Amino acid sequence: MKKTLLAALLSGLATAALADINIGVTLSATGPAASLGIPEKNTIDLMPKTIAGQKVNYIVLDDASDTTSAVKNARKLISEHKVDILLGSTTSPNSLAMIDVAAEGETPMISMAAAARIVEPVDAKKSWVFKTPQNDAQMSTAIVEHMTNSNVKTVAYIGFSDAYGEGWSNEFSKIAEARKLKLVANERFNRTDTSVTGQILKILAAKPDAILIGGSGTPAALPEKALKEKGFKGLIYQTHGVANADFLRVCGKDCEGTFLPAGPVLVANQLPADHPVRKSALEYVTKYEAAHGKGSVSTFGAHAWDAGLLVAAAAPVALKKAQPGTKEFRKALRDALENIKNLPAAHGVFNMSAGDHLGFDQRARGMVKIEGGAWKLVK
Repeated sequence: MKKTLLAALLSGLATAALADINIGVTLSATGPAASLGIPEKNTIDLMPKTIAGQKVNYIVLDDASDTTSAVKNARKLISEHKVDILLGSTTSPNSLAMIDVAAEGETPMISMAAAARIVEPVDAKKSWVFKTPQNDAQMSTAIVEHMTNSNVKTVAYIGFSDAYGEGWSNEFSKIAEARKLKLVANERFNRTDTSVTGQILKILAAKPDAILIGGSGTPAALPEKALKEKGFKGLIYQTHGVANADFLRVCGKDCEGTFLPAGPVLVANQLPADHPVRKSALEYVTKYEAAHGKGSVSTFGAHAWDAGLLVAAAAPVALKKAQPGTKEFRKALRDALENIKNLPAAHGVFNMSAGDHLGFDQRARGMVKIEGGAWKLVK
């Protein structure tokens, strides 16, 4: 009888010890944001299969760049797959829509989208939400600094007619006003549009010194091509949402001379030897290019990589308090994420806190110029 009870007890302990960490991922591998989501999906394959001795399972779903699908995927991952953490989605509208699902399910979520509103302000719902891309406000500051140093006095804006475009418009406008830049036009377009001629003509009529395009992925090439077609000679800026090879391919010669802020991973091999992110950024570049070829790396895949680094840093701490698959583990994982300090990643150094669920400082950005069909770090 005693042997039977002991065997049952040992069997139960073994089962508990073997509980897997389940990571649910929803990203935009198809649709307008596919040029962002595909490198993210590729990066998931490079993530560790064990963390602190625990097996890790990745359940990856495609939301097709659609907000409704992203919410549906998040619900499925939490309710059916019982995931311990959500990674995603690729775009700001999708990520914003997922916040309620993560909070209701008391499941930590790490977004791979840029809008500051995803994590700010940290309230009861957003206490469950973290993100890896630099905030639009952070990157807007870099753009405005470059504009003022380039003697720009007037600027026009054209961005997506969604949360990404609105977020950029709001943050850029505030910073530009503070630095005495005059915003002379503000236009919108849809990710699926095939023409922006009307908006571009309005912008050109305002005669700006510079134009900022608030878009991401290949759709952001559309306004730039229209500007070049109409003969615009001023400075053109893009956001960090275009930092991948697909944008360069689609935009071609029309994006020569364009400036944009970007995470250090985009120009990792151009960083000074003592840059705090050089080593960690090059680690990702090396692994991704080994799997997908030289020049294939993008900042978007690196956002997914950084999400994986955050999980790998937080999970061992959470495992000391609870087992995967439990409410207690999800809460411990959330708490551990919030307390990550001095973690070098592909895009910067993470220092999270109760009031900051991004945790990046100015080491996470730099200005880049498109030159000769490639990215060049602006010194």
